[in-house]
Amino acid sequence: MNTAYGGQNSEYRIRNRGLRHVLSCCLPLCLLLSVFCFFVSSASAERIKDLASFEGVRTNQLIGYGLIVGLDGSGDKGLATMQSIANMLQRMNITVLPNDIKAKNTAAVMVTATLPPFFKAGNRIDALVSAIGDAKTLQGGTLLLTPLKGPDGAVYALAQGPVSIGGFVGGGGGTTTQKNHPTAGKVPEGVTIEKELPFVLGNGSEIRLYLHRPDFATNTEVSRKINDVLKSEYAFSVDPSAIKLKVPAEYRNKIVELVTLIEGLEVSVDVPAKIVINERTGTVVIGDKVKIAPVAIAHGNLTIDIRTEYRVSQPQPFAPPKAETVVVPQKEVSVKEEKAALIEVSGITLGEIVKALNALGVTPRDLISILQALKAAGALRAQLEII
Repeated sequence: MNTAYGGQNSEYRIRNRGLRHVLSCCLPLCLLLSVFCFFVSSASAERIKDLASFEGVRTNQLIGYGLIVGLDGSGDKGLATMQSIANMLQRMNITVLPNDIKAKNTAAVMVTATLPPFFKAGNRIDALVSAIGDAKTLQGGTLLLTPLKGPDGAVYALAQGPVSIGGFVGGGGGTTTQKNHPTAGKVPEGVTIEKELPFVLGNGSEIRLYLHRPDFATNTEVSRKINDVLKSEYAFSVDPSAIKLKVPAEYRNKIVELVTLIEGLEVSVDVPAKIVINERTGTVVIGDKVKIAPVAIAHGNLTIDIRTEYRVSQPQPFAPPKAETVVVPQKEVSVKEEKAALIEVSGITLGEIVKALNALGVTPRDLISILQALKAAGALRAQLEII
């Protein structure tokens, strides 16, 4: 009986050791897989197309002065607009004096447009119109033919068409209602390009690439990725924002194909540790690389309450005739200071930082003050940018 029991116990021990052996072999593999999945999920890569642009590939601004007509009595009343109407009519062989014009259906506007790169004559883009006079709204108006010029004074496009403001103004009798901004709007595809901008992509043997955000690590990574794909040292880092790329011999007549190949490459981006604060709106944005050293924070609020009550003091019966009823203000001032408790704040990941800061239970304005104090104390390991 004991022998049989001992045999079963020995068999149990053997099976248990076998199970432990299997687990000891599987645990490192599972740990390795979990670490691999962590790095794969946490690694972020972006296309070079989203990080940089090639030299000369840029937009250009156009501007012009125009008139919007067809308004329902909500136009300008100034002399400048009347003079513009007179000049327009004169070009149509109609002579009229500005003082004789009593139009309320016309508004003077500035017309702006952004000319994208590589657009050709005949392509259409949107125009933005903004009132420069005392017009109440541009609703229902039509922009007359307006030349759009570049900084060099040359006309590159013509704008014309109905205006869309995406809102309205209504009401009357002293009661009005308004939605969105009625004195600015858009002319969808109302700009026709008439003149192309001269552009050559590189000089045939060399192209430059400019990063949108200058950074040494990202610049080096982009150069390395390009060289790995082209299998030679063609890309060189000039400075944190510029990369000089020599065009390989097989791409001398295929610049577009080379640019397409480079823009599609994905590289790891080194994001700096930064906190952006907008004090006007109370917005706080914390980056993933931000770290906070262990530190204790005590934050308390001081509230000063001032109240004024107005009491009426009436004269007593049989008072002198000159006695009057007066209003006597009664002022009450109270000061309340909340107790401040020390709270430990630290974190090496974004989740820990958010949890620690939320534990303070403060408003966004107070959070901005706390982050500034952490930076001054040296506990905040990040760049603090205030916009």
